[in-house]
Amino acid sequence: MSGIDRLGTTLPGRLADLAREHGVVGASLAVRQGDAVVRAATGVTNLRTGVEVTPDTLFQIGSISKSYTAALVMQLVDEGLVDLDAPVQTYVPDFTTAQPEAAARVTVRHLLNHTSGVDGDVFADFGRGDDCVERYVAAMSGLDHIHPVGSLFSYCNSGYVLLGRLVELVRGCGWDRALQEHLLRPLGVADSVTLPEEVLLRGSAVGHLPTGADGALEVAKAWHLSRALGPAGVISAPAHEVLALARMLTDDGRAADGTAVLSPASVKAMRQLEVELPDPYTLGAGWGLGVILFSLGPPLVFGHDGTTLGQNAYLRVVPDADLAVVLLANGGGAGGLFDALLRPLLSELAGATLNPVPEPPAVPPDVDPGPFLGVFERAGARLRVTGDDGRLWVQTTVTGPLAGTLPQEPPREVVALDDTTLVTAEADRRSGRHLTLKFLEPSGSGFGYVHFGARTTPRVAG
Repeated sequence: MSGIDRLGTTLPGRLADLAREHGVVGASLAVRQGDAVVRAATGVTNLRTGVEVTPDTLFQIGSISKSYTAALVMQLVDEGLVDLDAPVQTYVPDFTTAQPEAAARVTVRHLLNHTSGVDGDVFADFGRGDDCVERYVAAMSGLDHIHPVGSLFSYCNSGYVLLGRLVELVRGCGWDRALQEHLLRPLGVADSVTLPEEVLLRGSAVGHLPTGADGALEVAKAWHLSRALGPAGVISAPAHEVLALARMLTDDGRAADGTAVLSPASVKAMRQLEVELPDPYTLGAGWGLGVILFSLGPPLVFGHDGTTLGQNAYLRVVPDADLAVVLLANGGGAGGLFDALLRPLLSELAGATLNPVPEPPAVPPDVDPGPFLGVFERAGARLRVTGDDGRLWVQTTVTGPLAGTLPQEPPREVVALDDTTLVTAEADRRSGRHLTLKFLEPSGSGFGYVHFGARTTPRVAG
């Protein structure tokens, strides 16, 4: 009996036990190897209703949506309608930022691999109209570049909304329609949707956050990000339908029925290393075009993660083993569940090793705390690193539209991993993992940037 066949009898119990251990409200898991697919589900969709999660339950897949948007862009490349190294203004003439000269240098490739430098976490609501993505991009004229174009990696939601606008203008229709007509239907999926009224017609999960007494999980105050964020992260889907995207990206761009969705060259380009990440802990080793490279191998492991308001999603693909795994969860220690379940699973079925899990050292190295101290800020977030009696603390503050929807975190103690990296002394309540802060560009006044949560954030005060 093969590993995937044995999994069919053991996976439901493993998922249920580990989800309970890590305090996960509900989860859905789908595994494909070759033509065999195993699915499992556990928990509830909503603590208020107690409705059980099934393998067909829709979860928000968050930023895994970016891989879908990237595939739409690569289709345009295949058709000769877009050049990856052309300025974005070639296709979106109205695009600009608060630094117009920098905006003019941003290429399509910079957006796909998160090196544009555009401040990325803008979650303002631009309405439900079909012009919402257009309005979002118009408002980018007020955004700063947090680093020079092409110089550093910083995860950029606004860049993917801009790519969605590029798709709209070249295709002559809205992003939601382009997604359905040019990607989801060719992939043969029917329950991957973007609009709340479409989700309501299907069984769906809601997010949960630790906002109750003593950090108890409660239903999140908001269910969904605004429609304008669609190209960056609003797709809802059952876990097994995300496998359809993964299959296409391992089978030379073909859907399960043989339909050519992307060219083999575009699939190869998406999976090639474009930029190395500043630290190996937060996500992985590097970035391709619309996908994260979690391990450069052998074997190569690629995919994407997604986080929304109380929901988490994980996609891992191992092409050499023809293996893809999707885990979706709606609150609790989803990161801990991933580490306990998916890391061993990928090792068992594919011999794959992922990026290391950060842990505070038993005896932290002796480092000078001075260069770490200060305030770092970008749109949507402010980080303050302070010192007290030989100990270091970081205070992260959510700003902007999400400030009222996410719980305010207390100051967290951090300790040194090395002379440029700090790690939280305690695991994060929402992810179940220790978090790392990688500091970049040292100078006489301290580090110029901190890389936290895959974002590069500049120093604004000492």
